[in-house]
Amino acid sequence: MKYLVIFLSVIALFSGCSTPTPPLKLHPDNPHYFLFRGKPTVLIGSTEHYGAVLNLDFDYIKYLDEVAASGLNITRTFSGIYLEPQGAFNISHNSMAPDTGRSICPWTRSNEPGYALGGNKFDLDQWDEAYFNRLKDFISEAGKRNIIVELDLFSNFYDTIQWKLSPVNYRNNINRLPVIDDQKEVLSLRHSELLAIQEKMVRKIIMELNGFDNLYYEVCNEPYFGDLQALHEWEKHMTAVVVDAEKDLPNKHLISNNIGNGTVKVEKPNDGVSILNFHYAKPPESVGLNYHFNIAIGDNETGFRGIEDVHYRTEAWEFMTAGGALYNNLDYSFTVGHEDGTFEVVQGQPGGGGKNLRNQLKIMAGVFSELDFINMKPDSSVLQSISDSGSIRILAGKSEYLAYIQNPATKLQPGKTEFVLNLPNGNYNGQWIDTKTGQRKDVRIPVNTDEVNFTTPEFKEDIALVLKRI
Repeated sequence: MKYLVIFLSVIALFSGCSTPTPPLKLHPDNPHYFLFRGKPTVLIGSTEHYGAVLNLDFDYIKYLDEVAASGLNITRTFSGIYLEPQGAFNISHNSMAPDTGRSICPWTRSNEPGYALGGNKFDLDQWDEAYFNRLKDFISEAGKRNIIVELDLFSNFYDTIQWKLSPVNYRNNINRLPVIDDQKEVLSLRHSELLAIQEKMVRKIIMELNGFDNLYYEVCNEPYFGDLQALHEWEKHMTAVVVDAEKDLPNKHLISNNIGNGTVKVEKPNDGVSILNFHYAKPPESVGLNYHFNIAIGDNETGFRGIEDVHYRTEAWEFMTAGGALYNNLDYSFTVGHEDGTFEVVQGQPGGGGKNLRNQLKIMAGVFSELDFINMKPDSSVLQSISDSGSIRILAGKSEYLAYIQNPATKLQPGKTEFVLNLPNGNYNGQWIDTKTGQRKDVRIPVNTDEVNFTTPEFKEDIALVLKRI
């Protein structure tokens, strides 16, 4: 059996998804960041609501073109085992809620009618090759644009309404699975037949995708609503399944566990996990609390703070200058029919998005591309003092510094912030960076004392400073 697996994986590698480079991995010199195609990498994105593959009406070529044009390099997509009804979470034109008969998932349809979203029920003993072709094409097209795909294998079922749409719900397939009406029972180890279907799906997906380099797996989206003990036991088990599924394959992909919303201190990551992903990480103390694990830490979903750009731009800068490796905004301007991100996000949506915000994230991505961030780390000791109303986060290296300054008092009218840094003696070239427009103002600073006083240009909301010793 082992040799059959290896043989099949070699076939997969030469069937249109082979890659000349190893998959995305943690950087060997600083595992808080990534190495991709030979280059130190941070992942910064603004992502549609995860239905690009499972929703047949979503034009993912147009979507990926816009992500790439925005200078961003990560997207997040769900496998199709979880879907949402129209109107869920008050999301307009939700790509996770396909029209009747327009969803696709790993399993083919049977001849028996009765699927909750229209059409025939599923046969969980038969794979749908059209689904795997679409999934592989999506990842391939992303790779052509240097975009990493986070594939979420599972998602929590928040209520029965989502569980009733799943292909593995006993009502939606012909495989006589146990009758489970409580969605809290689904992601658990309590039902061996359902667990076997989940494991089989994971192994099939991993076999099919082993040849891609622009990919990592998140085991489950938000496994922290419901029966927490059951969810944690199940996630640990399923993480081990992902590891085992790749152990005899040529490529090993990074694995993420989604830890929680906001600030969470992890006691011990599950074996095999290289990425700890958080949602709504404001403030981003989750980075500092877990930095000692020496793995990548991400903020891979945003929202519920309004639709204004400032919330998600500042969340991005704060998280990344706190030592984060990944920031991915949930962008509600991407919908079916507006895959170029031109859907107008209006009040009442759970979050923001749009071209202006993507341009602001592009500015941050550009700053990181100019830094030797592999040799930098968050360092609060550099700061000696700051104006009472201001706040600052600093990434520091031997000869480079990135400071991100916020001042709530300047939100309505431009203002200045004063702060003092402790820097090694030498001459520094610096630039003040407008985080909204990208406009830069050069400064040259001779340092011959332990404490250096800075006064920002006038700004509203936030500003960044890059210093390089020459």
